[in-house]
Amino acid sequence: MASRSAELLSRMAAGDGHGENSSYFDGWKAYDMNPFHPQDNRGGVIQMGLAENQLSLDLIEEWSKAHPEASICTAEGASQFKRIANFQDYHGLPEFRQAMAQFMGQVRGWKARFDPDRVVMSGGATGAQETLAFCLANPGEAFLVPTPYYPGFDRDCCWRSGVKLLPIECHSSNDFRITREAVVAAYESATSNGVRVKGILITNPSNPLGTTADRATLAMLATFATEHRVHLICDEIYAGSVFAKPEYVSIAEVIERDAPGADRDLIHIAYSLSKDFGLPGFRVGIVYSYNDAVVACARKMSSFGLVSSQTQLFLAKMLGDEEFMARFLRESARRLAARHELFTSGLREVGIGCLGGNAGLFSWMDLRGMLREKTAEAELELWRVIIRKVKLNVSPGTSFHCGEPGWFRVCHANMDDETMGVALSRIRDFVRQHQQQKAKAQRWAARGHLHLSLQRHGAMASQYHALSSPMAALLSPQSPLVHAAS
Repeated sequence: MASRSAELLSRMAAGDGHGENSSYFDGWKAYDMNPFHPQDNRGGVIQMGLAENQLSLDLIEEWSKAHPEASICTAEGASQFKRIANFQDYHGLPEFRQAMAQFMGQVRGWKARFDPDRVVMSGGATGAQETLAFCLANPGEAFLVPTPYYPGFDRDCCWRSGVKLLPIECHSSNDFRITREAVVAAYESATSNGVRVKGILITNPSNPLGTTADRATLAMLATFATEHRVHLICDEIYAGSVFAKPEYVSIAEVIERDAPGADRDLIHIAYSLSKDFGLPGFRVGIVYSYNDAVVACARKMSSFGLVSSQTQLFLAKMLGDEEFMARFLRESARRLAARHELFTSGLREVGIGCLGGNAGLFSWMDLRGMLREKTAEAELELWRVIIRKVKLNVSPGTSFHCGEPGWFRVCHANMDDETMGVALSRIRDFVRQHQQQKAKAQRWAARGHLHLSLQRHGAMASQYHALSSPMAALLSPQSPLVHAAS
């Protein structure tokens, strides 16, 4: 019946361009089927695959209680009901665009200025990215994206627009930094294969790395874009979630101070309030472009993903409260830093490291030493064990197009302290079990006299063969990894 129903749909609707079949989304499904609850289901799966900031929502709740005039559904705000309820101009409320432009400058340390007339609304960052893809490229043309990158880009940029994403290969040897050599190699590879490159898409701060791009890298990208007449799209959705040095640098600051010769018509910023504020349900995305034609086209496209006027009113008042915003950003950074340290120090106790990060809601965890072999298949085997046995939804690096197996993105700002404690305990117990099994397997293999003994005992010989296999070189036959594919 399902296949017959699919025949009634368009090819695009019936296809798998959404990317829902990737391991990134499979982990979410595992959580949805058996969600952890501290009282009702302590044996459930803990969601560590969702980049969501729940650490500072109490501050926004307090502000909303202290400012009932920000809602038309209160006695204090009812006088605005008619104006707001009837407002449908896709330009957005003037006060919302003004407050958003002010906040975008504030969160970047007032080192760049933003024009309210260039602020374009969209339905979340997903809508912002799709709008930019629609405006900047034709079907079959490509954006270059540094790896690893957010899996949702495959949906946001490609599904309905037909744009291709081609990798700029980055490596752990230099902490996955973007180099000009890697950009040139990706560009030349695309053009030699007859693919027209229309832009470079980066996230800064990076998802999944949790790092920030330095000033020189951003200047290099802006210069490259100008030289090759391609667009530079900077997704700055985590700009307000930087919690440690070095200080955040936005492309908006770079084109004013470090790359004044860059063609601003090629520079575009995507932003949202989903991450920094933990408000994904508000569906507030922003396209900010220095190109007049892109602003005009994106504003027309915003008709397909308008932000409700009530949400605009609330945010106009909150974002316009400069004193509260400063306090929120300071406290949020403090809490993010504390949670990051709690998580990474907990992993260090069992010898597990993470890429050094200073931003975002997650860590890039290094489990390369736990793979049976350095392949994407081995990474997915380990991931399945973590999902099914350890009951943690973490995201494998392969789903982020990482070329080095063994890295995992782990979100740790979307839960309370108690759940964080349970998650850390599970990870540490699993790693210790693995380490013990590995040591046991190595001790058995080191016993030289075992060969003679096993030749006389057929039953034990098969067990030794198992221990000599690539899998058991690290694990005992009883390890859940041996049965990961089941």
